[in-house]
Amino acid sequence: MIRRALIAAAVAGLSLPLFAQEAPPPPAPPAAAPATVSVVMTTELGPITIALETERAPITAGYILRHVDEKRLDGSAFYRAYKVVPDGSIGLVQAGIQDGRKLLPPVAHEPTTVTGLTHEEGAVSLARAAPGTAQAQFFFILGNLKSLDANPAAPGDNLGFAVFGRVTDGMDVVRKILNAPISATKGEGVMKGQMIETPVKIISVNRLIPLPPKPVVKAVAKKPAPKRR
Repeated sequence: MIRRALIAAAVAGLSLPLFAQEAPPPPAPPAAAPATVSVVMTTELGPITIALETERAPITAGYILRHVDEKRLDGSAFYRAYKVVPDGSIGLVQAGIQDGRKLLPPVAHEPTTVTGLTHEEGAVSLARAAPGTAQAQFFFILGNLKSLDANPAAPGDNLGFAVFGRVTDGMDVVRKILNAPISATKGEGVMKGQMIETPVKIISVNRLIPLPPKPVVKAVAKKPAPKRR
């Protein structure tokens, strides 16, 4: 009996800390994804869906969205395809408005050090000369080109390019554009040998508005017809 009592006391002693422990706190809810606005760019080679970073890059994304809403990008084209490595695993394709009458005034530069975005696979970024001169000329990234990000430690113009969106569907179309035939004569300076022989037309760019869910129609059971006597 004494031995059984000692064993019972030992078991009870071992279980005490378990009862004394507090329940773990519930897991924190996942952080909400930054707000974006999706647009569909319909090209001759197929559609490309882009999420414009209206929360993280509001200046640049808002600038491009204005071009979209005012139909300024319709009829523009992809005109440059640059393979950084020969197999095309890293590269970029560039598009934009070439009719100056459709362009809005230049937009303020919004560096990646401010937005937290980066030039990785699927990123869409604004082409520029000096900071603050960019207009509706933009390029799509294939592979990793983070060297185009802002780098405060670098000498000279170290502000990089302004990423304002990312491709969410249609990277296969972007790769088709990258592999389009290149002109041997078009382009100047570093751009020579990167210009597409026949530019790929952008037919239209529109906001992607999700369709509302279809209402659920419940089947109503039919009452049996009364029997005739």
